Amino acid sequence: MTAIATEKSSLTLYPMHIGGERVQSSDGSVIDVLNPATEEAIFRVPQGNAEDAARAALAARQAFDNGPWPRMTPKERQAVLYRMVDIMERRKSELVDINVAECGSIKSFAESGQVGGAIAHLRDTADSMDRVEWEEPSRPHFGNGIGQGLVLREAYGVAALISAYNFPLWLNITKLAPALAAGCTVVLKPASTTPLEGLILADIGEEAGLPAGVLNVITGGRAATYELTTNPNIDMVSFTGSDEVGKQIYAQATSTLKKVVLELGGKSANIITEDANLEAVADEVAVHTIKHSGQGCSLLMRTLVHRSRHDELVELVKQRLENIQVGDPMDPESTMGPLISADQRERVEALIEAGVEEGARVVFGGKRPQGLERGYYLEPTLFVDVDNSMRIAREEFFGPVNVVIPFDTDEEAVQLANDNPYGLSAAVHAKDPLRAYSIARRLRTGGVVINGGGGAFPNTTLPFGGYKASGLGREYGRWGIDEYLQSKSISWGISQG
Repeated sequence: MTAIATEKSSLTLYPMHIGGERVQSSDGSVIDVLNPATEEAIFRVPQGNAEDAARAALAARQAFDNGPWPRMTPKERQAVLYRMVDIMERRKSELVDINVAECGSIKSFAESGQVGGAIAHLRDTADSMDRVEWEEPSRPHFGNGIGQGLVLREAYGVAALISAYNFPLWLNITKLAPALAAGCTVVLKPASTTPLEGLILADIGEEAGLPAGVLNVITGGRAATYELTTNPNIDMVSFTGSDEVGKQIYAQATSTLKKVVLELGGKSANIITEDANLEAVADEVAVHTIKHSGQGCSLLMRTLVHRSRHDELVELVKQRLENIQVGDPMDPESTMGPLISADQRERVEALIEAGVEEGARVVFGGKRPQGLERGYYLEPTLFVDVDNSMRIAREEFFGPVNVVIPFDTDEEAVQLANDNPYGLSAAVHAKDPLRAYSIARRLRTGGVVINGGGGAFPNTTLPFGGYKASGLGREYGRWGIDEYLQSKSISWGISQG
């Protein structure tokens, strides 16, 4: 992608994209992006500010009001999305290297989940356009004569897309793909710690044929975010991140009555009955603990197990965690990389300490790995003797920490699972699938996987989103596209003679 070598540093400076032009921040400020595995600066990006965000919002507004994108047919927009898929496939190795460098994913996961998953997700969204009712005839209605009409599904307008750092390409695509499919124009603001996987999408969109101003990508912090959530040229906001920031964004958007879609945190429960296959369950618990160092909102980080199988499951999980190799994401022997930043590691460590102070017991991990002096590494950690009222059972770690809580009956398991501020995802393991289904139906959460679900979670052909503090709205598939559409009814009278 296009880049500029700065005069004061050998670091490459990647520009923002506004109105089809590559630009720097209006005040010339920049930020260094660090590799979380080495703590070294690897490139620079502009530090976008409120003025830059306002320029991007205006460019998107003009592209929506006067440009061709919202007026193209769904098939024409679909063709552009498929071209983006092809370009991303061609540049996959480059995208993988970027993800490993700025995000800290181990390379195998960057290839399969971070980048491979994002490409598949974009393709799935383009496919889902065929399942949207873009024009739906209404039933005849009777009043002062006979009437007929249509319901049109039209683009919501200009969308501000604010994504998180943990799955940068995936989350950018999760928002960008349905917005473009619907005919919206957008301002994308990726996380400041992982900006390049957002900036590169502007290059990919341009090559695929997106008109100027349809996809604007800016960087920046709170000032840029505040401008996007309050600027009158923005019609809706989609945000992924913590529930605390989500509340702020929701409040800010009320000043101009914007629509808001929020995909927030999770403390998802994994319910394991006394007759479950513990070997398979132990594999799942370990994978969710270490996947991207636990930095995933839908990961199953509350393990609720029948008391009669508690000790057995704990030992099986410990055996698997003992085989985890924490280290350099580029090393094929590594099975877990670093956390994203020093601040995030310190937050996780503070919550681990709080758990010990409350009376929980660490049976594995809990410390920084020996021999890794640089990089934001932390051992995978397993807690027992956990009460559901403890902070470690209620707050999201966003790190490689799992807590194990026993139960005696299915009713108690459901109560424990639902007794949490969040409600994003969950899982149930039971020998009888009907029993598992009965439990799943009683969980207050946006998605439940039974006995492994037949594949990786989340499934992008199903709606994804949360109850309670886990957010508002849904993403993925036609449900994700629906969030970026408005319904317009047009009716007319039918002559009677």
